[in-house]
Amino acid sequence: MKRMHIHVSVENLDDSIRFYRAMFGNAEPAVLKPDYCKWELTDPAVNFAISQRGARPGVDHIGIQVESDAELAEMNARFAAAQLPVAEQTGTTCCYAKSDKAWTIDPQGVAWETFRTLEAAPVFGTSHEAAVASVACCSPVESVVTLRSRA
Repeated sequence: MKRMHIHVSVENLDDSIRFYRAMFGNAEPAVLKPDYCKWELTDPAVNFAISQRGARPGVDHIGIQVESDAELAEMNARFAAAQLPVAEQTGTTCCYAKSDKAWTIDPQGVAWETFRTLEAAPVFGTSHEAAVASVACCSPVESVVTLRSRA
């Protein structure tokens, strides 16, 4: 099963957790950290994450979470079919999880990722906010800047 992924940067994590908890029918987060919160919902099927890590508030990136290597390969092929440049990452740590993933930038400049979570991680992982505030979380700055220049 594929699950839609949306990551929103927020100004106040506690206020946003209260709002989204109510929006999702009082569903409890799957991951709750001092700077990050994630729900993995089945109705609607979405991996919805928020973080307070210094990025400009608003949609940080959008993605598709997959459950198998075959689904990840399928999604990477979809990026390629859209004639978008792709930056692949293997075994990267991002958002308190170790994942295999790929990033691209759509024609409007929105960062998209497709990923397969391998296991939980004790740290948020590589971050970008010090260098590029509008780049998707954990994406390699050089690759995303390169992708944006090609888009």
